[in-house]
Amino acid sequence: MKYGYARVSTVGQDLEAQIQMLRAEGCEKIYSEKFTGTKKDRPKFQKLLSELNEGDTLVVTKLDRFARSAVDAIEIIRGLFDRGIKVHVLNMGLVENTPTGRLILTIMSGFAEFERDMIVERTKEGKEIAKQRDDFREGRPKKYTNKQIEHALKLLQTHSYKQVEEMTGISKSTLIRAKRSLKR
Repeated sequence: MKYGYARVSTVGQDLEAQIQMLRAEGCEKIYSEKFTGTKKDRPKFQKLLSELNEGDTLVVTKLDRFARSAVDAIEIIRGLFDRGIKVHVLNMGLVENTPTGRLILTIMSGFAEFERDMIVERTKEGKEIAKQRDDFREGRPKKYTNKQIEHALKLLQTHSYKQVEEMTGISKSTLIRAKRSLKR
């Protein structure tokens, strides 16, 4: 049986493209999750691994979808080979349990890890450059301006939280936090 595995790192990312590729490849059962690849304990992936049997094929779109590093990829795939399970990485091809197949796997795993490390490095560099700007703020940008918050707080003097939330769109929890920060 062909099993597919799709993963994205964040809730905001979309799994659909991977799932369509896995369906086109003929996967009968597809496991998917929105879970960071830096963690080894990915619940759906662990469930999939436990369900695979000898003669089955695991299909993923790219090597980095199920492995955190080159060592991790090699360890997982060798474990699957030992159980008689085939591995098909769509952007690489069928990974064979031969000396050549294992060499290609090792090289491709190294490249995947290198690519991920470069993304992390570029992100750090971008953040360091951004920190040099006077208007740099760590974290997510504010959803509401100070003026909007002040207006909503004034409305609270004559209206309930629920009414203010309906009028301004600013949640009760945001208003409570704003009130607390004024008291400090």
